[in-house]
Amino acid sequence: MTSSAGQQFIGGARSGAGQANLHSIDALTGQKLPGAFYQASEGEVDSAALAASRAYPAYRALSGQRRAEFLETIAEELDALDEHFIELVSRETALPAARIQGERSRTSGQLRLFAQVLRRGDFYGARIDRAQPERIPMPRIDIRQCRMGLGPVAVFGASNFPLAFSTAGGDTAAALAAGCPVVFKAHSGHMATAEKVAEAIVRAAERCQMPAGVFNMIYGAGVGEALIKHSAIQAVGFTGSLKGGRALCDMAAARPQPIPVFAEMSSINPVIVLPQALAVRGEVIAGELAASVVLGCGQFCTNPGLVLGVRSDAFGLFVEQLQARMVDQPAQTMLNVGTLHSYAKGVAALKGHTGIRHLAGAEQMGEQSWPQLFQADASLLLNGEPLLQEEVFGPATVVVELADYDQLLAALSVLGGQLTATLIAEPQELASAADLVALLEHKAGRLLVNGYPTGVEVCDAMVHGGPYPATSDSRGTSVGSLAIDRFLRPVCYQNFPEALLPEALRDSNPLGLLRLVDGHYSREPIH
Repeated sequence: MTSSAGQQFIGGARSGAGQANLHSIDALTGQKLPGAFYQASEGEVDSAALAASRAYPAYRALSGQRRAEFLETIAEELDALDEHFIELVSRETALPAARIQGERSRTSGQLRLFAQVLRRGDFYGARIDRAQPERIPMPRIDIRQCRMGLGPVAVFGASNFPLAFSTAGGDTAAALAAGCPVVFKAHSGHMATAEKVAEAIVRAAERCQMPAGVFNMIYGAGVGEALIKHSAIQAVGFTGSLKGGRALCDMAAARPQPIPVFAEMSSINPVIVLPQALAVRGEVIAGELAASVVLGCGQFCTNPGLVLGVRSDAFGLFVEQLQARMVDQPAQTMLNVGTLHSYAKGVAALKGHTGIRHLAGAEQMGEQSWPQLFQADASLLLNGEPLLQEEVFGPATVVVELADYDQLLAALSVLGGQLTATLIAEPQELASAADLVALLEHKAGRLLVNGYPTGVEVCDAMVHGGPYPATSDSRGTSVGSLAIDRFLRPVCYQNFPEALLPEALRDSNPLGLLRLVDGHYSREPIH
């Protein structure tokens, strides 16, 4: 390791003012990996935020084309990381090489998607209402609007996606696309991975001659509060627990200048299985659902944690078939010891409730997690039992049998906000499910029919968000091109000379953007 290894990334340089007493852990063996990382000092947190603040004016002023080139160069640098990098990520997370390679492709794909957004130019949201000096009774002056980056963004990465939701992941990519420099808080579960990715971002910044401080990264415990409260930070991106996300939201709201926190936090992702579908293909559904529950050791924020159905012979048989499938599922290694302990605690809480029956799953012991299946009394869900609203992060799910369709609607009504809601049904059932769909629209950010929520496509139309507590702000998404909107704000220019206007609003339309001009969309220059 070089002498700067393990140090903070601040303003294009490395800083190691604190103590090198942090260590990355091999997820399989529990042993420390070689090297140490420096706990960021209060001064280094301040320096990182100020470096981002200094970079902001120049970076925001860059054309969309320049920022697109930067994002594409980061993607190139990530794709160029060799097999030693894949091995390192695997050691820190226990994720298999194929999963890591796929996640790296997703991460570079996200960056390239935002580059496409920047080249399209629709993110500007350009609107032009030209002057109408002859309007009666009052003339109208020239008014124009477009969107610009909020300012420096603090990003907190997720443990379960060490690449796609971490250092160069969706929040970082969206913020950089919007013209916002980033201060990233490295996740303690994969610090070595974060360092390699941060080095790739810095190399890309140097290749593209980006302002120093466009990307910064700090290590350590207890630095999040200082980062959130720093006056230079103008927004926050977070993926993690409800407790952690809510704490950040409260801190951000209590600042002298409150700032938005875009936090993805907790979801149990209900799956509704309707009677005709179970009668026709119940065994197939049981197998597919079990596979979704245990995929990736259940360590997905879209893991199906609640299965709802209406009482029938088909539903009873389906529960037996699901039970048989879950019994056969092997134990898996989780991301880290902390995640395993949290999963075991959640499973124990379900087992300890008198209204919840344990249907399948070996006793939690050792260093791996065992898949678990439970069935809860309908009355618990209908009465708002908190335990059935809490995410158990891991390969576990709870089945609830409702008396009839009306009780199914009532049960869904008491659920909190979700990232996803899934409907398994036959065509005839879907034809009469308008009321059910309307309810699900109110509850979730992504609705699925005859699919399973694990697996989030990175594309323009994707929504990875939802009402609280799934996220802190249901108006946004952390996956898909719409994610850029979280870090933009509208600015209005009234009676400005052309030379002082952003390029997106100039009469000449040098970027060839699609703009709303006097109520009509056009790519043409204004004459």
